[in-house]
Amino acid sequence: MKHIFKQGASDKPTLLLLHGTGGNEEDLVQLAHLIAPDNSFLSVRGNVSENGMPRFFKRHAEGVFDEEDLVARTHELNQFITDASEKYDFDRDNVIAIGYSNGANIAGSLLLHDENALKAAILHHPMVPIRGLKTPDLSNMPIFIGAGENDPICSSEETIELEKILSDAGASVTVHWERMGHQLTKPEVDAAAQWYNQKF
Repeated sequence: MKHIFKQGASDKPTLLLLHGTGGNEEDLVQLAHLIAPDNSFLSVRGNVSENGMPRFFKRHAEGVFDEEDLVARTHELNQFITDASEKYDFDRDNVIAIGYSNGANIAGSLLLHDENALKAAILHHPMVPIRGLKTPDLSNMPIFIGAGENDPICSSEETIELEKILSDAGASVTVHWERMGHQLTKPEVDAAAQWYNQKF
């Protein structure tokens, strides 16, 4: 997978950066600097192209995911993180995802498919990636969700449903609400940085 790796402090978590639809591996680099400037990061470009726009998995329509492709791409990304940890010599058990929109959705899918995929996650405007799975044990896993009360793509009901799925699996979920639609705002990023610094 096309990606950027930047070496940071070896005793801190490695950040897995996952962009939104139409983005690329450069998009969330500044976000990583704002949230955890000293950390290593692995920023990945989605392997799927939708009318020339990179994504992490296919969809049938807005908000209607191709679940078969989602599952396959989730396993592909999980393996890629493992391979990258060996190549760049970072701790595979100390990876925190920071995802926005489509990137947050595949990060959520990693959480729901494999309890060992991530140590924690910062999910900006995620949807419920997949339903009906037997969720893994996410006991005490810290998860931050940034959401929009008036988000036209990810409804507040969807956010509440995802929070419940993750909480029921044992995760410690913090939800931060804004009223700026699907936008990723500075106050939301500041809240994520504050959350990160409290947890890590």
